[in-house]
Order: sequence, then structure tokens, then C-alpha cells
Amino acid sequence: MILEKYDELNQGQKQIFAKTCLKLLQNSFIARDKEDNKEMYYFLLSFKNYFDEYFDVMDFEIVLDREMGAIQLVHREGTNLLRLKKEETLVLLILRILYHQHLVKTSVNDNIVIRVDEIHQYYDSLELKKKINKTDLVKILRVYRRLNLIEPLGDITKANTRIVIYPTILLAINTQAINDVYNLIANIEDKNEGEDNEETD
Repeated sequence: MILEKYDELNQGQKQIFAKTCLKLLQNSFIARDKEDNKEMYYFLLSFKNYFDEYFDVMDFEIVLDREMGAIQLVHREGTNLLRLKKEETLVLLILRILYHQHLVKTSVNDNIVIRVDEIHQYYDSLELKKKINKTDLVKILRVYRRLNLIEPLGDITKANTRIVIYPTILLAINTQAINDVYNLIANIEDKNEGEDNEETD
């Protein structure tokens, strides 16, 4: 069935199909508003049944949110989940919170844009013994850029550089309730405090 449908595509469509499949398998997310994702996003919308059948064979499922303009590829057994370190998790949660904070004061049609130093400021406001340094933050942000969650608008090593946060961040963190995100950060803080107490005992 898949091969029959695939043969109905012209050569150009076959190339975009392959490119889109590879992008999803490598990065898990496609953001409509990210310039180099746009063609793949709309192609998947037009030929979603092709992708559904193709990925179903490998036990993957496509999660599509048209309103947000976000696509995620999810393995039904969870084998494509990214294992994050504590700092990576915290930065992701902070990005989610900043997305929410800026969303309430941003026009519906505008992208959410923050600055690098906003991430640093929020991280520093947490009661953690170890603060994140610039080098580690840059490495983490580059990972999230590759996953199509963000897009820096300039030199990511500079504090005043702006960063677009795409709605794919809402799929990356499996909760729509912002209070859940605050609770996740609080749990990490509590765990960190417990580790500090163990060290000083």
C-alpha cells in the first residue's frame, strides 16, 4: 500500500518526502515558522496519509497541531525519547516558562522572542548551588536549535542576542499546564537541596 502511494509522487515530491522523513527521524520536531522547515511542514500536511503509513510500519506516530504549526514524531514505545542532563532539563523548562510569559503579551501571529540573558537570569534566580556558565548554555541551546525548538537571531554567545522559541516547545514538554512546569523545576530544586545536605552531613 505504501509503495503504491509512493509511486504516485513525482520526483520532486519524492525528494521532499525523503527529506521530511529524515528530518523527523533525526530531530523529532518540525516547526512551521522555522524557515528551513516550512516546505516540509506544508508537504506533510498535504500528504499526511503517506507519512502515517510509512511511520506506522516502524511503530512511530505523527503528532500534528495545526493551530500551533508544530509536528512531532513519537515512537509508541518511547524509544526515541531524548535523555537530558539536569542542566539541559532546566534550560528546556525555563524556555517553556519564558514562552508562556511572553505569549500573554505577544500578538497571535507573532513568534515568541526572548533574549539569551533572560535564560541566564531565570536560571540564576533558582536556588541551585551550581549556576550554569555561558559555554554550557550555548551547547544546550545548540541542541535545542537542532531539534527545531528555538532559532537564535544572531550570535548565541552574546547576552542580548534574541532567540525565537517555536511552539514545538509545547510538544517537547508533555504538559499544557504551566503550573506543572513550575512544579517540575521545584522538584529539581528540592532534589538539588537534598544532595547538598547529603554532602554537608
